[in-house]
Amino acid sequence: MMCFLQRLVIGATLLIGAQDLASTPDIAGNWQGIAQFGSVSLRTVVKIGPDGNAGWKAAVYSVDESPTPVPADSLLLKGHHVTVLLNAMHARIDGVISADYKTITGTMTQGVTVPLILHRATAATAWILIPNPYTAHFVTIDRNVQLEVLDWGGTGRPLILLAGLGDTAHRYAPFASKLTPNYHVYGITRRGFGNSSASPSGYSADRLADDVLTVMEVLNISRPVLVGHSLGGEELSSIGSRHPEKVAGLIYLDAAFGYAAYDANRGDIRVDLNDLIANLQSLRRAYVTGQYADLEKEVLENGLPHMIRDLKEKQKQDVLLPPTLKAAQTQPIESSENGPIAGIIAGMQKYTQLGNVPVLAIFAVPHNFGPAQWQDPAAWAAYNAADQETSEAQIAALLRAAPAARIVRLPNASHYVYLTNAADVQREMSAFIGSVP
Repeated sequence: MMCFLQRLVIGATLLIGAQDLASTPDIAGNWQGIAQFGSVSLRTVVKIGPDGNAGWKAAVYSVDESPTPVPADSLLLKGHHVTVLLNAMHARIDGVISADYKTITGTMTQGVTVPLILHRATAATAWILIPNPYTAHFVTIDRNVQLEVLDWGGTGRPLILLAGLGDTAHRYAPFASKLTPNYHVYGITRRGFGNSSASPSGYSADRLADDVLTVMEVLNISRPVLVGHSLGGEELSSIGSRHPEKVAGLIYLDAAFGYAAYDANRGDIRVDLNDLIANLQSLRRAYVTGQYADLEKEVLENGLPHMIRDLKEKQKQDVLLPPTLKAAQTQPIESSENGPIAGIIAGMQKYTQLGNVPVLAIFAVPHNFGPAQWQDPAAWAAYNAADQETSEAQIAALLRAAPAARIVRLPNASHYVYLTNAADVQREMSAFIGSVP
């Protein structure tokens, strides 16, 4: 899965390990700093206070995106050293509190490591949290399941923004405000994340896409343009392949990976693994009934060879990773084997044909992974070449699924193209939407 840069600054609720308040200096207050991701500067506020149980609690706000915090995992305080772990986001923050308890100096790691310095705010320096730039709706899409839908307003053709894995609709806030002069902009947070309901099941690609269709029906949103970032691409492909008549267009923002446009020539380890597991389970049942010959052939001729190919390719790419990315891959991305992320990965499907619907796909080719993590220039060049090769293969796969798709390559853009390359993305979207009937 593509690493989730910038995720920590979306906002999170941090539970700080129990401390003896009598022997620990008071760290309550607002700690604020700027996280710099390429050309994007995001103001971050960490609000800390006692939890009433001999420990500390805190909330983290991304001031320029949303005043609403989102829960995370934990923050460990040992002396002056602070470590925050966000397993579901595959991220961590390490910092040292200064002797005068006015500064936390450290780093944030999420695929790459960037500096982060937080200053304890005073009444004169404290930032004011921005008001909500949207109206929030909660739409019931299933029994005991509600999705948070943000309505930024605006006039014109409706746009629905779908976030990447682990993100919420709030992540789009800086970009959505740029679109409202010309479009009516909505954002949907998928089930299991943010303020939307978590459910024990319902995370397959088609089910998540059906959730989007239900929101459209309930809110009477007619033939919108769907915009998906990263994992949002699978929901676009599901709707485009099954219900093209319900949408006016699909826009993939660095989102047309193997789960959105399956490449039979190269495969996708997550999609192929799901198929292999399903066939092996069917084969085990078939040995009871005696009807197993065809399944044995399928596993031997397709399932196992495809998985061997995928694993060899993944090992080749893993060798090229710098130490920080290798370390990130060893961290669990979710605390439960039955959580939403596990359900989404297990529910990825093959999409090889999209319906007759206009498509715009914006690719970061090659990706900008932030501050250089490769000490060896040759290793960086090799990884960069592999990234370009993979992206070009995915472009070819998408064109096979949608031959008339408009393809845009943004060299050295980050995975979050709509944040780091907002002007480019907005320009391409406007031209595309203007051509949609």
